[in-house]
Amino acid sequence: MSVIAIRPDYEAHTEVRDRLGNFHGNQVVYVHWEKHLSFCAAIAFPLPPDMPFGAFIDNVIKPHYAPHPQAEAIDWAAVTWQIDGADATPDLGKSLAENGVGHKSIVRFWTPGLDGYHGSAS
Repeated sequence: MSVIAIRPDYEAHTEVRDRLGNFHGNQVVYVHWEKHLSFCAAIAFPLPPDMPFGAFIDNVIKPHYAPHPQAEAIDWAAVTWQIDGADATPDLGKSLAENGVGHKSIVRFWTPGLDGYHGSAS
């Protein structure tokens, strides 16, 4: 995102706090379960780029969304995915990086037939 500074020396005094080097080998990955607004925005996780996508689902996504009443009904084989706005079919055995997930990527997923609590998108 660009910055329009009101001071000419603004950029000289700006330290980027979310740069990749600040995460000790991890990268920030945003995740959002679409049509489930009980979780109103994507959630950020610091994750190793070599984490297998299957482990990302099992160890990050599933536990985080488990409190939702529809979480147990998810058919993970039917989930549709987007990575950084592009439709994706992740290879569960390959790493996040190999699946195109980079620093500050957003991984969005849809669960066909599950449109939020009682169809309310919540």
